[in-house]
Amino acid sequence: MAKLQSGNGVQWKDSRSQRGTVESLAEHESSSLGSDSELNGFANTEIQTDKYGFIGGAQQSTEENDNIPPDVLRQREAKWLDMLNSWDKWMAKKHKKVKLRCQKGIPPSLRGRAWLYLSGGKVKKEQNQGKFQELDSQPGDPKWLDVIEKDLHRQFPFHEMFVARGGHGQQDLFRVLKAYTLHRPEEGYCQAQAPIAAVLLMHMPAEDAFWGLVQICEKYLPGYYSAGLEAIQLDGEILFALLKRVSPVAHRHLKKYKIDPILYMTEWFMCAFSRTLPWVSVLRMWDMFFCEGVKIIFRVGLVLLKCMLGSQEKLKACQGQYETMELLRSIEPRYMQEAFLVQEVIELAVSERDIEKEHLSQLRRWKETHGELHCKSPPRMHGAKAIMAAEPPSRQDLKQNPTIVVEVPRTTESKMEKGKKAKSKVDKKTDTKNTSPPLNPYLLPSNPALQSDNLTPSESQHLQEDTPPQGSNQSLSSSEHDTYL
Repeated sequence: MAKLQSGNGVQWKDSRSQRGTVESLAEHESSSLGSDSELNGFANTEIQTDKYGFIGGAQQSTEENDNIPPDVLRQREAKWLDMLNSWDKWMAKKHKKVKLRCQKGIPPSLRGRAWLYLSGGKVKKEQNQGKFQELDSQPGDPKWLDVIEKDLHRQFPFHEMFVARGGHGQQDLFRVLKAYTLHRPEEGYCQAQAPIAAVLLMHMPAEDAFWGLVQICEKYLPGYYSAGLEAIQLDGEILFALLKRVSPVAHRHLKKYKIDPILYMTEWFMCAFSRTLPWVSVLRMWDMFFCEGVKIIFRVGLVLLKCMLGSQEKLKACQGQYETMELLRSIEPRYMQEAFLVQEVIELAVSERDIEKEHLSQLRRWKETHGELHCKSPPRMHGAKAIMAAEPPSRQDLKQNPTIVVEVPRTTESKMEKGKKAKSKVDKKTDTKNTSPPLNPYLLPSNPALQSDNLTPSESQHLQEDTPPQGSNQSLSSSEHDTYL
């Protein structure tokens, strides 16, 4: 892909031609077609959709053996539900356990909710109620809207959520990116934010994805998407310096051919490997990234460089800058395979302290050669624990809100109360007289024939007056909510 400078950051232009002219999203909102696949003309063809929603492309999953046994998955879900219900306690006292469970992989059914809690997006959302709706209702800056709209169809075009131009996925992606440009007008929009937001939207609603994007841009990768790309250039130098320790052979080779880190690591870091790795590996990396911070991104980059350029045997095939870049653009699948990559990343000894130490060193060098940074970014937060420590949340901020609320009407409530009173009266009479047969709990009081068989006249009178036809003393009152997790 060719690099383009547009807006305030690096853009990658697809080698294939763009399909037609840019269409307005509003034209598609009233479409009566069913799925996004139908909108794009896939309705009459056989589509093999993997469990992640990909209908083709390089990131479609073809593995048959990556399924976790159902009983193990249920156990993990129960553990994560317990953690999410007492999130502040777990983060304060059992953070190592949270980290270990993120390394094992977050259950798919809870991944979106867990990412929001880990990133601090949940707290931001609760502390800024109505903020996203306010931004969403504003028109936005036309300068950014045009660029965003042109980029929508490039984000995961083989995923069923984004396959249709103007479909539901692209509409939500447009809303999230537009809201961010209004939230941070001085920063605006950078193309690398689009795949980040798209991954979030695959796992959560638009409002949650917006706050997840805010946390990534402001806490995990501050300055990455600002004008000049100074932060990403600094991190490129940090990566190169760490590579000298991790793989001296690869470091010497890249230095020999004067291959600048910005040439091979920009897309890796700015898109958090979402456009590089197989999808199952992307999800596992993001699970750890949200928990442990940017060191996971550094570790993945170091592992790939070490595997591809870490031996003299491998370097025989890439004696030159062009050959080396081609090798790094086509990383061998075995090195990106989930089990291998996760294990290598966990075992690689690169800590937050190593990154911060090298950051200070590269910052001094930058000032000597380039002068002061033009973009002053906030300090980087190394993972969920650091974010929570910097901005301690209240218990209310962490409270899980129901996704579906069922409210019982007031009229039903009054009937249920009368039904309870009637039942208590019947029970008392039965206990004192002990002359009537036991009541059948399955009778419908509205049936006269059944009433005369089993109830005394006075009991029948009470039930006919007070008991609702199908009332139940187990029903929800109007103040109770039914929550579906």
